[in-house]
Amino acid sequence: MTDLVFGRRYRVTEKIGSGGMADVYKAVDEVLGRTVAVKVLHQQFSADEQFVARFRQEAQAAANLSHPGIVNIYDWGRDDDTYYIIMEYVRGTDLKALVEQRGPIDPLKAAEYASQVCAALSVAHGYDIIHRDIKPHNIVLTPDGQIKVMDFGIARMGNTQLTQTGSVLGTAHYVSPEQAQGQTLGPASDLYSLGVVLYEITTGKLPFEGDSPVSVALKHVNEDAVPPREVNPNIPQSLEAVILRAMSKDPSQRYTSAEDMRQDLQRVASGRVVDTAAGTTTVMPAVDRDAMQSGRVRPVPQGRKRWPWVVAVIALLLIGIGTAWALGAFDGEPDKIKVPDLSGMTVSQAEDALSAVQLKVGDIEPAYSEEPSGTVIGQTPEAEAEVDPESEVKLVVSQGQELFEIPKLVDLPEDDAIKQLRDDGFEIETIQREYNKDVDKGIVIKQTPKAGSKHPKGTRVTLVVSEGTELREVPNVKDKSRSTAENDLTAAGFKVKVSEEFHDTVPEGRVMRQTPDAGAFAEVGSTVTIVVSKGIELVDVPELRDKTEAEARGLLDDLRLDVLVNYQVTANPDEDGIVLNQDPLPGASRRPGDTVTIWVGKMPGP
Repeated sequence: MTDLVFGRRYRVTEKIGSGGMADVYKAVDEVLGRTVAVKVLHQQFSADEQFVARFRQEAQAAANLSHPGIVNIYDWGRDDDTYYIIMEYVRGTDLKALVEQRGPIDPLKAAEYASQVCAALSVAHGYDIIHRDIKPHNIVLTPDGQIKVMDFGIARMGNTQLTQTGSVLGTAHYVSPEQAQGQTLGPASDLYSLGVVLYEITTGKLPFEGDSPVSVALKHVNEDAVPPREVNPNIPQSLEAVILRAMSKDPSQRYTSAEDMRQDLQRVASGRVVDTAAGTTTVMPAVDRDAMQSGRVRPVPQGRKRWPWVVAVIALLLIGIGTAWALGAFDGEPDKIKVPDLSGMTVSQAEDALSAVQLKVGDIEPAYSEEPSGTVIGQTPEAEAEVDPESEVKLVVSQGQELFEIPKLVDLPEDDAIKQLRDDGFEIETIQREYNKDVDKGIVIKQTPKAGSKHPKGTRVTLVVSEGTELREVPNVKDKSRSTAENDLTAAGFKVKVSEEFHDTVPEGRVMRQTPDAGAFAEVGSTVTIVVSKGIELVDVPELRDKTEAEARGLLDDLRLDVLVNYQVTANPDEDGIVLNQDPLPGASRRPGDTVTIWVGKMPGP
């Protein structure tokens, strides 16, 4: 497995998952030194243009999304017939595994998790991207309690059609009615799937089961789910209302946007009541118990005598007063009531607990806390205090941990960045280092989480610090063949410039010298010049006969050949000053500097 490398930099360490379209591996980016996830398209789909297009689209679509709740896409590529995507490696547990291991999730926590999913979907929908496969398997809970939405593997951007006519993509247990019928999808389809997720993680059961994916999909279209509170009575009515509205068969009856659904989920998480029965969402005030108990005076029918009624009412009053007297109602002050301990309850649970002992909820004060959002963390009077009936109890309710902005650390020296981070109450996760010729050594060039994002105190931050310009030792390529020298230098991270020269002793194609010299340190990406031998230089001896002595000398000078002239007496005036013969003959090969002998005609002197 460790021999599997993608893009010449992502080395696989283990397989961590498999889906219908792709396998997922954990890998190390050997350039940046960080852990990543590699999603690899199954080989049987590589020849299918539609699948390849859909796989490539995942990277293009998701790469445009930037949100703490969406898994980052770093890179994508192709090795031979293998297509892959490089994405953020997320540590945590998906909600499906969490429910299988621990059973249903606390309803208020589930509402908080789903509200984070809505925040991520709101960003995606803003880019006209529909996820199309929202399910608990694709929602990961990180160790710090954050939700990450992953796998836009079948996401569709705008109205781009990548499915065959009549085909439906998605997972049958979470598919919306319109998706099951192959209709055009909008944001409401993702919200339906999220409603199913909420149903499952709060009840531990799926709303629809069947013998086949088709039968399950048909139930999404035609049947109503059993209300979740009938499966798990601990689910607040307000959360049930959100789930049922999200799972409406008609998309127009669902939430108009992920942000609207998020706001209702936040209300649920904070213990407030949500009403979605009328198709709109409102926050309902607490019911006035006195108003519930008070009746309306029934008018006396006209035309009847009033005195019999008056006598009857007086008699009833006398009987009631006598009974109250007998029971000691007029003996003194009413009995005191002990205030119950409300810590850890939701506001609605606290209301029920107080109502059971004739007490009321008073003011509700929100406060930051590490306790789950929406739970009671304080009360006045305290538990076990004795108060009069109908007294009010003030509640302090957790609104989750207080979030603070991560400071901007990029461009700061490493030591200053660490000090700034700790002064602001955050911690260092890791410090990674990478070469960067544009940034001085020791300066922060990246940070995760990003500056300005909000997190609890103590959140751990990863810094990437510049190592400056990377220098490497220039390898020795002298006496190597040209191809070997170029490969060695390229592998070492250098560019190569080649020039050629003749040489009497170095064989043709071998490196004679290099600049910089072997063993020197040079910037990665800089150029190393090598001089390659062209072998022994030879020139062809030209035809010199019938040329004048001057012409012959000129031709030989141009070829850098020396000349030896012999004069030969001739009686023919036409041969005077003309080359009569030569050695070597035309076409012979000689090195520059070799001597060519010519015989030039000369008339006898007087």
